[in-house]
Order: sequence, then C-alpha cells, then structure tokens
Amino acid sequence: MAGSSHGHTPAAWTGVTIAFIGFCVSGAFMVMAQPIGFWAGLAIVVLGGVVGSAMSAMGLGQPKKSAAVAHATPTATREPATAES
Repeated sequence: MAGSSHGHTPAAWTGVTIAFIGFCVSGAFMVMAQPIGFWAGLAIVVLGGVVGSAMSAMGLGQPKKSAAVAHATPTATREPATAES
C-alpha cells in the first residue's frame, strides 16, 4: 500500500486534520459533560469532510481513473484449442 500513494494529497491531509481536531474537541467536551461543545466538535468533524471534498473537487485530490483504461481490450487473443488424435 505504500507505493499506491493512497490519500497522500493536500485534500486528504487537510480533511483528516480538521476531522481529527473536531474529534478531539468533541471528546474533550464529552468528558466535561458539555453537550453543546460535543455537538460543535461533531460539526467540525463534518466540516473536515466537506473541506476535503471541496479541495478534491478543486483538483487537489487524486485524479480520477479514466473509464477507458478500466475497460481496455486485450492486445493479444488466444486461439481455440484443437483436438489432437
């Protein structure tokens, strides 16, 4: 998986960082028994997903694979087997 560059983009790093901060905020307010802060932290988590998606749409994410590449036809064909007597 290290060679696939899965998620190594500015959009992914930014979205995950914002979501992690929201997770920490939500967890801290849960321990302090403050429901408003807990829900604010969860809103920050959702904001991280929105920011990551927006950055990906702006071209800062991984490029989409072309459908033509996925459905490429083979260059060589096999001949049918013949019965040998």
